[in-house]
Amino acid sequence: MYEVILYYNFSSIENPRQFCADHKQFMQNLGVKGRVYIGEEGINGTLAGTPEQMQKYKEYLWSLPGFEDTEFKTDESDVIPFARLICKVRKEIVAIYEDGLNPKYGGNYLSPKEWREVFEKEEDFVVIDVRNNYESRVGHFEGAIKPDVENFYDFPGWLDEAEKEIPKDKKVLMYCTGGIRCEKFSVLMKKKGWEDVNQLHGGILTYGKEEEGKYFNGKCFVFDDRLVVPVNKNSLEPVARCEITGKPADSYINCANMECNKLFVCSEEGANMMEGCCSEECKASEYRRPFDPDDAFRPFRKWYNYFDDSFKERELQKQ
Repeated sequence: MYEVILYYNFSSIENPRQFCADHKQFMQNLGVKGRVYIGEEGINGTLAGTPEQMQKYKEYLWSLPGFEDTEFKTDESDVIPFARLICKVRKEIVAIYEDGLNPKYGGNYLSPKEWREVFEKEEDFVVIDVRNNYESRVGHFEGAIKPDVENFYDFPGWLDEAEKEIPKDKKVLMYCTGGIRCEKFSVLMKKKGWEDVNQLHGGILTYGKEEEGKYFNGKCFVFDDRLVVPVNKNSLEPVARCEITGKPADSYINCANMECNKLFVCSEEGANMMEGCCSEECKASEYRRPFDPDDAFRPFRKWYNYFDDSFKERELQKQ
């Protein structure tokens, strides 16, 4: 059994490039895989390895000045859900392309227990899913507003429109996978006039472990080979539908047509019918990858075999 860890820390790094080089060398020597983004504002990563490797990495990060309080979300996996190790310097460790969004001016943290209690004891609040549309499609909290955006950096534009519909005196609850996107989006909402802004501390993954995912329907999309993980053991039925058959489904694959590569919800039945493609047009393409039913639902790993680094990096930044 392997461990997958998800973490971030907004702690200033004076020399990101040197920090990145040292960090990457340590991880290579340790033998872990995953993705780590480093910038002047801090670090954002997800890694996988044995429990012993993950513990050594945590101790290493905790030993670095400014990162002693880093919190880790931990999950188990039968396999290492990454093809390789990526460690890159980024201008933003989570890209929203808005200046002046310092997380220390963000919303109030709600523990998973406090979040559940709001659902149970209060009525006048609004819940915002601060994730991309393909994430919220397969799982979300009950009654949540699910913005129809494909990238996190589209959220400021969405908020400009939502400003007309969400009263500024309304209690706002927001959540994302591990918490990092809420750190910046909550600041943006406060800058635009909302006062009672609250974010789920630790995100969906922590909530699932501490409160058994109550009030969350479907599964949680993750940016590794697993693609979706369970959150609420009492709500495991798919909330999305296969784009081929129309039947309930919560599995994602990439279209086998390399010119398309669309990430879409597809059941095994639909994948077999269309040989891994999202449309008849793509099925007829000369650029179609060979369809392997046993490997069809591990699309992120395929990217490493068929696309250049610049394309992969753009896609992975969409989280």
